[in-house]
Amino acid sequence: MRTTTLFPLGAVAISVFSFLYPEALLPFRGYIVPLLGLVMLGMGMTLLPDDFRNVIRSPKPVTLGVALQFILMPFIAWLLSESMGLPPELALGMVLVGSCPGGTASNIICYLAKGEVAVSITLTAVSTVLAVLLTPLLTWIYIGQKVPVPVLAMMLNIFTIILAPVTLGVLINYRFGDRIRPAKRVFPGLSAVAVILIIGIIIANTRDQLALLAAPVITAVCLHNLSGLAGGYCLAWLFGCDKHIRRTLAIEVGMQNSGLAIALVELTKFPLPAALPGALFSVWHNISGSLLAALWGRKHQGLAPGP
Repeated sequence: MRTTTLFPLGAVAISVFSFLYPEALLPFRGYIVPLLGLVMLGMGMTLLPDDFRNVIRSPKPVTLGVALQFILMPFIAWLLSESMGLPPELALGMVLVGSCPGGTASNIICYLAKGEVAVSITLTAVSTVLAVLLTPLLTWIYIGQKVPVPVLAMMLNIFTIILAPVTLGVLINYRFGDRIRPAKRVFPGLSAVAVILIIGIIIANTRDQLALLAAPVITAVCLHNLSGLAGGYCLAWLFGCDKHIRRTLAIEVGMQNSGLAIALVELTKFPLPAALPGALFSVWHNISGSLLAALWGRKHQGLAPGP
């Protein structure tokens, strides 16, 4: 809980610091990919093979969640980019965020919001595996006519920075789970620090562009996230899911692995401003997710009737 509470504050603080003093973080641009690898390793160390088997045990919420993740979010990103007339590099960044799998903080937010944590973990794991294929393809479908999208190179990059560390983490947890409990307790904090540093590095390296484009990018990012949260909840309701599953799908759909979007910009040599939506999304979706978790958590305790 402490990590979830402090993360938004740390993200906002480093964003302000790196905007005012960019020279402090400019030399660390090369650390974005290793930092994300650390986050993914930590995520893998929270998973076990049974988390993937839960797809069979709970097919409806998992299938619905994955479908919404990869259909709703990239479409909303493209729609917002087109309707707001964003430049191609920012539209690319929006679509990259929308095409990414569920965020690493979604499981903690789901726990605080009294959702179905097992379903949340399964959704994050399954969407992360599918992202190797779907993230490059969706990016190409939505933005390939404006910006060259090297699909095969993106697949290899995602395998390297996402699937390989996650798989290693799962194997470590499966083989040494009881022995590494102290390390598993430390990793959420390390992951939060790593993502905060990634945000600061991107803000520092795109300071000039951010000063000119802050208003439209922040507006687009906030609308994207809020649309995902609302869409995930409402569509889960339409499909007859109970309130705990509705909360879970809202969080899983609305919270993206925006760190992956940032790393893909770096590895694929896209224009650096394309990383701005991912950096801002990392800040905002943790703020909105934490607020939502606090609201639903209070309602669950009987302080107010909850949906």
